[in-house]
Amino acid sequence: MAFDIDVLIVFADRDNETTGKNEPGWVSQFKKFLELMLTQVLGEKPNILLKGEHDLITAPKLDNAAVLVPVLSRDFIQSGHCLDHVETFYKAIESNTKNRNRVFKVFRTPLSLHEQPPRLRELLGYEMYQLDPDSGEIREYTDYFSTEAERQYWMKMVDLAYDIYEILLFLKDSTSPAEVKTIYKRKTIYLAETGHDLSVQRNIIKRELQRHGYNILPNQTLPANAGDLERLVRKNLDESSLSIHLIGSAYGEIPEGSEKSVVDIQNKLAAEKSIQVKENGQEFTRLIWISPNLTHASERQKSFIENIKRDVEAQEGAEILQTPLEDFKNIMREELEEAGEKRASTETRGRSIYFMHDKADHNEAKPFIELIQRSGFEVLIPEFEGELLELRQKHIDNLRNLDGAIIYKGKVNEQWVRMKALDLLKAPGFGRKKPIVAKAIVTGAGTTAVNADSYRSQNLRVIDGSQNATESLQNFLQEFKA
Repeated sequence: MAFDIDVLIVFADRDNETTGKNEPGWVSQFKKFLELMLTQVLGEKPNILLKGEHDLITAPKLDNAAVLVPVLSRDFIQSGHCLDHVETFYKAIESNTKNRNRVFKVFRTPLSLHEQPPRLRELLGYEMYQLDPDSGEIREYTDYFSTEAERQYWMKMVDLAYDIYEILLFLKDSTSPAEVKTIYKRKTIYLAETGHDLSVQRNIIKRELQRHGYNILPNQTLPANAGDLERLVRKNLDESSLSIHLIGSAYGEIPEGSEKSVVDIQNKLAAEKSIQVKENGQEFTRLIWISPNLTHASERQKSFIENIKRDVEAQEGAEILQTPLEDFKNIMREELEEAGEKRASTETRGRSIYFMHDKADHNEAKPFIELIQRSGFEVLIPEFEGELLELRQKHIDNLRNLDGAIIYKGKVNEQWVRMKALDLLKAPGFGRKKPIVAKAIVTGAGTTAVNADSYRSQNLRVIDGSQNATESLQNFLQEFKA
């Protein structure tokens, strides 16, 4: 379904009042910045409209908008018109079969979970107010380009823009539901909620993991009730193969019905899962980072951290690090890379061949790929659709995980072949930890021959496509098996 409006921002009129200095109101300023960010990621200017309490410009049913962004404040939750707009939008999308979350709540001011409209409580929020890191007080931004704004307002704005971008792509995609399920099947990581002092750091790690294709949980606001919170966290942990916990100076919020903080509860439940999976012979990893700077930590937080360090059960299945955050992020990347290599090795049973070829040669390459598959090998192939950096990352992942490699020379020139051969030499620099068992170059029928002598020093066998390439390739595969 095509939408007239990409993003509809609903707000209380008082939240967009001007200050009398010929400056736009808060919501208008927000719309301007969101439009700027979305234009960058979409590659075109989105259609974003504002809808105040009494605005009648948009369709009464709000069924012509792809995404709704309610700007939450005390004025918003006290406005019957604003609450009606939210309810109307939900009714408009109820019958839509492609109904991933299309509502993104933005906070202009803090609101407790119980103060928020029931429809919006479980959604992840984007806090666009200025929080004083020392006093915890909320202040209006006087400079949107200050250091504080860069750490808080703009970080959330980037998050919001990318999340809306993904939904707009999803809604405009004509892919069938079965294909969509395959596209979104990604490794899941539980990135534990943190105290307020580490929210920015958690956000940076979350965005980096998402850019590398990981699915991050929790993907909704954690319940305020301890029982509901534990049920949701357990469910999320069951879907995850890794949990990451960031521990700073703040002990964190304490949910109703508990004496422990959300941070403490998540760590306890992750430790329980580590024990369970160990007994069942499964795998689950925990990474715990403790800030080296705990000057302002309360006595309760210090006690919690000491318990993590000395409690054998709390440490079950965990790697605990108290290092600079950048060092922790490097260790986290290594952990994920090693897990990926181990998983790839298990899936291919040490018998994977990376068949490198250009998009222009894909049809000619298919018979060779099918022959390799019939011979019992897992075939890794390059991807040709997507952003350049993503395609390069996929190529590097294949170089890390392959057991053997074949370079196909069809319509490409020999310089292209040499570049791929050079990539095989550079594979250890990409994080590869095992030798490549066998390497070959296969030339297509009717293509320019390759000088075999020039590749002999790299242990690359050249299989001439003008001869009996199929038989030669089968011989190569038989030697590989041996």
